[in-house]
Amino acid sequence: MHREGKILIVVAIFDFFLMSGIALWQLSGIWQILQILFATGYLLVILWFFRMPSRTVPNFAEGMILAPADGKVVVIEKVVEKEYFNDERIQVSIFMSPLDVHVNFSPITGEVVYTKYHPGKHLVAWKPKSSTENERMTTVLRCSEADILVRQIAGAVARRIVNYTEPGYAMQAGDELGFIKFGSRVDIFLPLDAQILVNLNQKVLGKLDVIAKI
Repeated sequence: MHREGKILIVVAIFDFFLMSGIALWQLSGIWQILQILFATGYLLVILWFFRMPSRTVPNFAEGMILAPADGKVVVIEKVVEKEYFNDERIQVSIFMSPLDVHVNFSPITGEVVYTKYHPGKHLVAWKPKSSTENERMTTVLRCSEADILVRQIAGAVARRIVNYTEPGYAMQAGDELGFIKFGSRVDIFLPLDAQILVNLNQKVLGKLDVIAKI
């Protein structure tokens, strides 16, 4: 289980026993069964959400970009990135449903050269405006080929972004970059000559799938 879920998991276990106890002592018949089923489902959802699968970064050539998150590719387009680059980039966005692994990973081996937290709204994460108006955290990583910007975006349900980096950190491809709780999105901004290796609506796994080559 991921360390970000420790407190919630303890609370969920306590709630499970509390609700089950109430069901056994105060309820009867179908209501007793329903409450125990609800308590079990609630606990399993929390445990599932904060799972931390064991993954090994695959061997790949220099210039390959790993998926920074699990989820579905919802955007592949040329945009003007206005926070750091102030020029055109290719944006690839991955939407994480509440059932996806919510750990975020470094897509490359490189140095962190920029980080900035932005408070903001909590629009649904698949809307284009969420990239610039929602609560978000920007991280720029520099490798020998280029600078890569990764933006963690909170969604309508997600209310906390965690980021483990700061300028000067040396990151290996697949290192933990951060975590977003309960449904969200990760944008990655690549040079215009990047070769995109995924398609819209494709499911990807963070730290395992290669999404582009620069």
